[in-house]
Amino acid sequence: MVGRIIASVFKKFGFDIVRSSSARVPVEEVSSKHGDSSAFVLYKYLKEDGSFNYERYKKIQTEGNRRKINQVWVVEENIQFLSNYIKKTLIPRFGLCHGTRRGKEQEWFGKYLGCNVIGTEISDTATEFPNTIQWDFHQVKPEWLDAVDFIYSNSFDHSFDPENCIRNWMRCLTSDGLCIIEHSDGHEASGASALDPFGAQSYLMPYLFATWSKGDFYLKEILIAPQIHSKAERIVYFVLQRIK
Repeated sequence: MVGRIIASVFKKFGFDIVRSSSARVPVEEVSSKHGDSSAFVLYKYLKEDGSFNYERYKKIQTEGNRRKINQVWVVEENIQFLSNYIKKTLIPRFGLCHGTRRGKEQEWFGKYLGCNVIGTEISDTATEFPNTIQWDFHQVKPEWLDAVDFIYSNSFDHSFDPENCIRNWMRCLTSDGLCIIEHSDGHEASGASALDPFGAQSYLMPYLFATWSKGDFYLKEILIAPQIHSKAERIVYFVLQRIK
C-alpha cells in the first residue's frame, strides 16, 4: 500500500490516491487532479484472504519472460555511455544487473568496464544465458551487502514492492557505488500491467525516491540516453547514491 507519507507528498503536488480492484489483479493508482490519467500504478497480487500471492507474481513473470525471451530492450550504445559515466565516478570491480532476460546488460557492461558483472532473472530461463543467476531481485544475497560498485536495471517496473526493492538495492552498494534505474515512457503508469506491476510518470520518480530513501540515499543525477530504443520515445537514467 502506498504509505501516508507518499500520499501526503502526492497531495502536495496535486494528486489523489485512488484504490480499485478487478477479479484478476487489484490495482492502486495515484491520479492527477489536473487530468484523468494516472500518475502512479501498482498492481497487487492477492489471494482470496487478501494476503500476498507470491506464486502468482512469479508465475506471471516467468510466463512473460518466456513470451519475450527473444526481445532485447537494452541498447549497447547506452550501456557504453553509462560505462563511461561509471568510470568517471569510481573504479568498478563488481556490478549487478537486475531483471536481465537474455543477459545483454551484463555482457556489455563487462565489455566496456572490464570487471565482473552478473545479472539476475526470476525466470528459470536464467540458466540459459552467461553470467546470469535465477534470482528474485527483491531479495539480497549476504555477500552483496556493501560490496557492489554499481547496479543497473531497466526492469524496475517489474517490482511488486518498489520501495522495499530499491532500499534493498541501495544496501548492496559500496560507499561510492551507483544505482542506475532506466526509465522510459514504457515505464509510466499507462504501461503498467500484471506483468509490469509498477508504473509512474518520470516527473514523479524523484519524489518517490526521496520518500523511499528515508534519508539513506539521494538522487545524484538524471542522465539522458544517447540512443532511443525503437519502442520508446524517451529514455532517462535516475542515478542514485548512498548518503555517506
